[in-house]
Amino acid sequence: MLVSELMTNSVVSVSPDDTAQTAAYLLSRHNIGSLPVCSDGSALRGIVTDRDIVLRCVAAELDPAQTLVKEIMTRSPLAISPADDVRDAARCMAARQVRRTPVTEGHRVVGMLSLGDLSRTRSYDMETSRALAEISDYVRRI
Repeated sequence: MLVSELMTNSVVSVSPDDTAQTAAYLLSRHNIGSLPVCSDGSALRGIVTDRDIVLRCVAAELDPAQTLVKEIMTRSPLAISPADDVRDAARCMAARQVRRTPVTEGHRVVGMLSLGDLSRTRSYDMETSRALAEISDYVRRI
């Protein structure tokens, strides 16, 4: 099965020059955990998560209304292709300890793949479980 068959096609993103407050609002409004950071017509520049906002902005006592996304985002995030095999994508996600990753064609974001997407198909229970276990083990150690 290909990533394109499981990915979420509608992607909400932010610009590097948006504020952390704007990113937090979008995460809350759309009930999601991460946003690709895009510029130049959907070109992937990074990713910002709810965790990034809490740890790199709020816990660092920065003002979310004044802190730009480019200051707290993760640069060079894992990105996969819609033509990638789902098993390979799950292995990459586990190795990089990420729960969600942008799906790109070239540098343009065309979707998002999450462990939740993987879990919706019974065919990849083992890969999803393994990826979640590796991510959870990493989070528990930090």
